[in-house]
Amino acid sequence: MRPELLRERLGPLLGPRLLAVEPFDGTAGRVRFAREGALDLFRAVRDDLGYRHLAMVGAVDWVDHREVFYVAWSDQERDYVFLSTDLPANDAHVESATPVWPAANWHEREAFEMVDVRFDHHPDLRHLLTPEEYAFHPLLRSFKLHEPEELEVKTRNV
Repeated sequence: MRPELLRERLGPLLGPRLLAVEPFDGTAGRVRFAREGALDLFRAVRDDLGYRHLAMVGAVDWVDHREVFYVAWSDQERDYVFLSTDLPANDAHVESATPVWPAANWHEREAFEMVDVRFDHHPDLRHLLTPEEYAFHPLLRSFKLHEPEELEVKTRNV
């Protein structure tokens, strides 16, 4: 599938919530969407375009905003499609993809835990890799590692 065909098929379903469809190496294209259209896009990509397998969900902290991306695979097209949305850093939430692709469950939990993206209506949004009481999000650019401590170097005369 080509980006032009993606735009042609998704445009009428999403309207202004479809922000752009761009070429993206190794995929059918990159579909940029407004978060308000997330579930409609996920259903259209799965049901109308045949991308039935969700390969991954990830998130990136760009300091002023967070980008959430989804990679889906079509057996029929033998191709991936890349979906992405930008979220304000101070209001980073988007609808969960788990009702459409159950495989999104653990991927979304990881993005929540590491990059502090909330997935609305997720069935079990809790920590996956760190203790439940851990209050930090290690992949945020604002996360600071502890400064290395000064080490006292001892020498020994023999």
